[in-house]
Parts: sequence; structure tokens; C-alpha cells
Amino acid sequence: MGAQKLNGTASTRFLAWLFFIVAIAFAIVAGISQETFYLRLATEALIFSGIALSVDLLLGYTGLFSLGQALFFGMGAYLTALLLTEGSGYGFWSALGLSLLASTVVSLIIGAIAIRSKGVYFILITFGLAQVAGQSVYNTRSLGGSDGITGIPVLDIDFGFFNVNLGDPVSFFMLSLAFVLVLYLGLLYLTSTPFGRVLIAIRSNEERVRALGYNPWRYKLASYVIAADVAALAGTLYPLLRGFVSPELMYFDISVNAVIMVILGGTGTLIGPLYGSVFLIALKTFISSWTLHHGIVIGIIFMLTVIFFPAGFVGLYKRLATAITRRGQTS
Repeated sequence: MGAQKLNGTASTRFLAWLFFIVAIAFAIVAGISQETFYLRLATEALIFSGIALSVDLLLGYTGLFSLGQALFFGMGAYLTALLLTEGSGYGFWSALGLSLLASTVVSLIIGAIAIRSKGVYFILITFGLAQVAGQSVYNTRSLGGSDGITGIPVLDIDFGFFNVNLGDPVSFFMLSLAFVLVLYLGLLYLTSTPFGRVLIAIRSNEERVRALGYNPWRYKLASYVIAADVAALAGTLYPLLRGFVSPELMYFDISVNAVIMVILGGTGTLIGPLYGSVFLIALKTFISSWTLHHGIVIGIIFMLTVIFFPAGFVGLYKRLATAITRRGQTS
């Protein structure tokens, strides 16, 4: 059992290294060939992998199935768009900090209410609040209404020793990759701490955790707030890539896509959502090029994955790696 766990950890670590190394190699090749379309598409996949990470923290580690993470993703996107287009003198770092502050406050309020419920009721509350927020933005003229906010300027982000020009697709991709790497490593560290182990225990048996003297509600609320912050931070990059934001960023589709990314990649793995995000964005782009009914194809693939590979791509890779290791030991 211990050998299998060690082998699984090594497999996950290998997949993480592989993901980021291949991403860097892709950026180099795309930069040389000046293939901006696929580079921006890959950047979008990285940005959406942020919200997928937030879903994985809730679903894969805490056992909370949220269908409202788009609320925080859209909040980060809208706050960034507003701060950068109103001529108020705010820059990227200010927008990032204010988005983090806003998501923390809002998620504390929502989480304090939603986490008192369980199962389908928690799902419905998170889903309903996200829909209400999206519809409110849709009906607010000062936020652009159904048209959203456009005209977001191209930024130069100052890192002290160097600047990153977001008008350069390669630079934006590398910034997004570094951003996702920080989120991934941060959550990887968090889940390996005693706090993370309590979250995993809550997912397995909440009553037993309570019997041991822990307060599951506090841990679940903390997890919900951290997940909201991760989604909001990822959302801050979206308007800088596309140059606009719209109410659709807070709607059901975004939350569902994030859940699909997590399940396709592997729930409770952290690296799985990154692979799932890339796969889903690439699949949607490819399928939509030859049919308008890409949702049907994606739905079929999703069902097949759940039926035959419930642990996702990462789980499938672990099974293959374990089988190869055992065969090598017996031969």
C-alpha cells in the first residue's frame, strides 16, 4: 500500500513537471513560428485552469460541490476591467489586490450561509447566487449591461527588475504560466499541511472529524474563501487577454466547464485540472470548427470519462504507471 502511494505521488510529480516543461517548449516554438492564435488559446486555457484549481480544492479535497465559482472568476474580471478603464490611476497590482480583497469579503458572507447546508442544497445555493450576480450585472448599465465592458488597455506590468508587455503573446503566455504555477504550488503546499489533511478528513468523514475536536464548519469556510480567492485571481487575467468582459463570465456555463475540467483531469490531484483545462479548451475549439453542436460531443466524452475513467487522466496514468512497475518487478 505504501509503495502504491509513493508511486502515485511520483506519477503526479512527473505529470506536473511534464506540464510546465511542455508549456515552456510550446511557448518557444510558437514564438519562433509567430503562431499567435494557438498561443492565445493556450493562454486562455491557463487562465481557466485557475478556476478549475479552485473547484478541485472544494470538490477534491473538501468534498464541497460548488456550481458558483464563476461568480468569483467574473468578479475578478469585472473589477480589473473597471479599475483599468475608468482612468482612476489603478494599475495591475492594485486591481489584483482589490479583487483579492473583494472575493475574500464576498466569499466569507456567502460561505457563512451556504456551508450550513449540505449536498444538493449547497449546490443550489452556490448556483443560484452566481446566477443572481450574473443577471444583476447583465441588467446594470453602469457595468455595460449585456455588452459588458470593452476597451481595456494593453498593460506593461512592472516587476521591479523588468517589465512584461502583455501585448506580446509570448510574454502574456509566460506570465499566465508563472501565475498558474504559483497557484498550483501554493495549493499543493496548503493541502500537504495539517490544515489540508483536516480538509481531506472532512471529505471522508465529517462526523469523525467533529468527534476529534475539530470544527468542520470553520475549515470548510476557510477552504471556500481560499477557493474563491484563487478563482478571482485567475479572473483578473481574463480581461487583459481578451480586452473585454461580459456577464457570461458569471453564468452557469463557466462553473460547469470548470467542474468538467476537474473531473476530466482527475479530482483531488491539482495537476489534473490543468490538463483538463487544456484538453477541454482544445476540444471545444477543434469540434466547433466542424459543427455547431460541440456541446453534444463534449457531453458524450464527459460521460464516457466518468463511466470508464472515473479518476480522470491522472488516475488513468497512475494505473498504467503502477501496472508497468509491477510488470517490471515480476519479470
